[in-house]
Amino acid sequence: MPPIEIRPFHRRDRDQLTYLINAHIDAVVPGISVSPNTVLGQLEREPGEYVVDPWVCERHTLVAVHRDRVAGAAHLLRYADDERVSAGMRGLGELRWCVFWPGQHPRGRAEMIEVADALVAAALAHLRGCARIAADGALPAPGVYGIPDRWPHVAATLERAGFVVGEREEAVLAARIDDLPEPGPPPLPGLSRHVALGGHATRFSALLDGEVVGMYEVHADLTAGGTHSRLAGWADAWECWVRPDLRRRGIATWLLGHAADRLRFADVRRLLECAITMPAGEDEGSLAFLLARGFRELTRTRRDWTLAP
Repeated sequence: MPPIEIRPFHRRDRDQLTYLINAHIDAVVPGISVSPNTVLGQLEREPGEYVVDPWVCERHTLVAVHRDRVAGAAHLLRYADDERVSAGMRGLGELRWCVFWPGQHPRGRAEMIEVADALVAAALAHLRGCARIAADGALPAPGVYGIPDRWPHVAATLERAGFVVGEREEAVLAARIDDLPEPGPPPLPGLSRHVALGGHATRFSALLDGEVVGMYEVHADLTAGGTHSRLAGWADAWECWVRPDLRRRGIATWLLGHAADRLRFADVRRLLECAITMPAGEDEGSLAFLLARGFRELTRTRRDWTLAP
């Protein structure tokens, strides 16, 4: 077998790394890709993680070179160990993501298993001394996080390295805007709609007797002001909530219809969503609701991977 070289990322690797990352993104969310500048930007900082990112005290990216190509890569974070960091993340080491080609035939797959194991071993060696080590698949694209079931080669590699997965599982879904409900009349007498900026994006609220009884929050532009042009036409849902005693009365469908109507006006084509499927009961009913309203499931993703002691 040709030798495997594990070394720090060089800027000349950016095009091959971007191609590798986009292959993993496409396996999860078809039609989405990122540019080399987006990839390089994540290696330097993640401005969207405005709470957690300032806690990072070290970033390091490794690449695995095999047969003269970048066959795999891992982006590593080390969090500071001081009082400004959340207690659960003090001194944490994280494989922010680890991606590699799975191989196309039995011999190629066997070689890539060796490449992947060598890459993860080097990553763990670099993070030696951390209080705890976690792993994720948070690539710089919406809907790609955790370890999706579309990446069985990554999950198998982490398990061989000693990682165990937590209980949390989520379904990632997407819908064509034209498949979503129309706004329609209010489902309850006295119900009114209010649109304003929410905690993350535009929020559609349902008010009854002056009280907010439901909300749906959606971000219509994922291009970050045009810098991520390949995400044009996609929107991302942030939050959907209805007061428990008023659920299954049509309020969420009504709010979703108004959000979809606004997205059509903005020439958005597709909307991303997610639903917690495990632990059971944490978000009970949301997956069935979304599937019945025009969404299709793209993948299931498992979160909270940690290295066993």
